[in-house]
Amino acid sequence: MSVKGAQDRITKAVTVWEGVSVKPHRFGGVEYAIGKREIGHIHGDHLVDIPFPKKVRDKIVAAGRAQPHHILPETGWVSFYLREEDDVEKAIALLRENFEITMRQKSKIK
Repeated sequence: MSVKGAQDRITKAVTVWEGVSVKPHRFGGVEYAIGKREIGHIHGDHLVDIPFPKKVRDKIVAAGRAQPHHILPETGWVSFYLREEDDVEKAIALLRENFEITMRQKSKIK
């Protein structure tokens, strides 16, 4: 299953956030990044993969907000499947959460 137009809607939402760029992802799909750091990527209109710190990922999975990554389940990555209209906003919320984590970490480095 997929949500028609999800990739376009998600891309439009995340590219208005400060410093977010879009480029082709090395394993297919579209990658969202801040500088060289990926905040997530989308495969068509059906799957979003997002890297989180492992503790955050564990909380997200335990809350049922996403699943462990479909290929790398022991990492901090999550997979979020787009199955219905509401899932687009949920995916954007997860990407936003990682964006905010990334921005906090980035500000500590300066």
